[in-house]
Amino acid sequence: MQLEVGAIFEGKITGITKFGAFVELPEGKTGMVHISEVAPTFVKEIKDYVKENQVVKVKVLAITPEGKISLSMKRVEPPAKRQFSGRPDNFEWTPRRNDNLSFEDMMNKFKQSSDEKLSDLKKYIDPKRGNVSKRPVTK
Repeated sequence: MQLEVGAIFEGKITGITKFGAFVELPEGKTGMVHISEVAPTFVKEIKDYVKENQVVKVKVLAITPEGKISLSMKRVEPPAKRQFSGRPDNFEWTPRRNDNLSFEDMMNKFKQSSDEKLSDLKKYIDPKRGNVSKRPVTK
């Protein structure tokens, strides 16, 4: 099999450093799996995931003009479907209520809401009005 970007190979780990693992590929070539490409989770200590002489599957991510080969272990398998994607697939999204308002109307509504909130805040923190909530001091 020819060494090209996207190809998947089995290789033997020949060395481990703080930042990644070196993998011997077919045809005597060597590539490196960066620590961020070892597992789909955060990897603090690479030796917790791989050992020297271990045979692993890797995917070729890049080959530089100088011949450096970038590999990934975590991209060999397709990513598992996440439990929560932020937006459920079966939820029908509807437009907001004020989509038919002009920009000026929306700004006026925002300004009015903002003024009301500031007024409420001033009432709460203004000591002259006596509305400051006083909590008893506990010892």
